[in-house]
Amino acid sequence: MAKRKKRKLKTKSVIILVAIITTILLVASFLMDVRINNVIVKGNNLFTDYEIIEKAHLEDYPSSLRNSSITIKRTLEKDIYIKSAKVHKTWIDKVVIEVEENTPLIYYLPSKKTILKDKSETDDNFPVPTVINYVPDKTYNLLLKKISSAKYEIIKRISEIKYDPNEVDDERFLLTMNDGNYVYITLEKFDKINQYLEILKSFDNKKGTLYLDSGEYFEVRG
Repeated sequence: MAKRKKRKLKTKSVIILVAIITTILLVASFLMDVRINNVIVKGNNLFTDYEIIEKAHLEDYPSSLRNSSITIKRTLEKDIYIKSAKVHKTWIDKVVIEVEENTPLIYYLPSKKTILKDKSETDDNFPVPTVINYVPDKTYNLLLKKISSAKYEIIKRISEIKYDPNEVDDERFLLTMNDGNYVYITLEKFDKINQYLEILKSFDNKKGTLYLDSGEYFEVRG
């Protein structure tokens, strides 16, 4: 009797073990088949939501299990235009991506390169201002810092930037705007460029030269 009980217990244990393994395999198989089908993108201005999804290699609704949050994050941060990314899954098939873009700042004519926020360079073209002449290193680095903190929608309104120092300030620049206006500005006062549209309204949107380097006045073009 004791042997039969042992055999029954042993058989029962084997059945339970097989059931557990089968369940695990079924669940794993189910999870492998679950695909990412909902992606929410935040923080992007330079690229569309779909372009960010493409950069994350999620455009073909891949397996959720094979694309962990860490894997997606690493994939995005390998891209030169993504400075950092935060990725988390709100559900097994839903992903939230928040990016900080490595924004293009200027096209630097002396090197014939587009300069990004982290000072890296690319041959790609973007609607950014062209710096048309050489800028000394110290002033150049400060210029990049000032532009990176300016509003991107205002920066896109600048067509050209000319380094144009005078006897008063060796950090003075002349900005040629896409609307036909000119702006003289120094790096110390560069944050005023964010108020460009509001300042123009006070001058009835006339065409001419705006002096932000010394005072704040507008010289109407004759």
